[in-house]
Amino acid sequence: MRQADIGVAMGLRGTDVAREAAAMILLDDAFPTIVRAIREGRLIFGNIRRFVVYLLSCNLSEVMVVGLAVLWALPLPLLPLQILYLNLVTDVFPAFALAMGEGEAGILERSPRDPKEPILGRRQWLTIILHGVTLTVGTFGALAAARLLDLDASQSVTVTFLTLAFAQLWHALNMRHMRSGLIVNEVTRNGWLWGALALCAGLLATPPYLPPAAQLLHLAPLTADMWSVVLACSLAPLVVAQATMAVIGRRHKRQR
Repeated sequence: MRQADIGVAMGLRGTDVAREAAAMILLDDAFPTIVRAIREGRLIFGNIRRFVVYLLSCNLSEVMVVGLAVLWALPLPLLPLQILYLNLVTDVFPAFALAMGEGEAGILERSPRDPKEPILGRRQWLTIILHGVTLTVGTFGALAAARLLDLDASQSVTVTFLTLAFAQLWHALNMRHMRSGLIVNEVTRNGWLWGALALCAGLLATPPYLPPAAQLLHLAPLTADMWSVVLACSLAPLVVAQATMAVIGRRHKRQR
């Protein structure tokens, strides 16, 4: 029993020696409990990995937006208070909601995971970098569009800020498993996530129209053209990510 990956002993009918040697004890002596425990363990691990990837990719995009602007001697597209507000809104609620997910449908059909496998492996770090890059490109696309529309500095900052903010919100929908469905999956079935997205969207859309908040965050009221830029450039990273995941998912299915 000690040589097994996980030694299991009966809690009611097992011997004291078996219980001492076991890594897990079934308190109800029911073997289906093992299946439920395995599913719960995989669910917890997957949700932790999911919200960590989400948080790090969002934070990476913020660092890249500000860092590249400084490197290229551009006006700062994000101000310090805006970054703080962004972290309080887009990082907290969607991440908590992702941690409340129910997991993908075939979670018990996957092969056992290596106990030494880290939460963030090579694939996860690559995913974080790629998502961070797409969010950054979408944000700079909004900044370029703001210049084409001949917006002033305050309006340009507002467009850039809201583009990155909403792009990070939509980015939560990218946290599905690669082989899950495009429309119906463990993320879209998460009611907590939809509530978090609605709450965050309201917290992001209202400050430009509230004078105290707009003055504090240096935001300007948006015109229809500005909203068009925000929505188009914030949805672009989501479309690119979903298309990429769909292609990779099909390749995995063919290989199986």
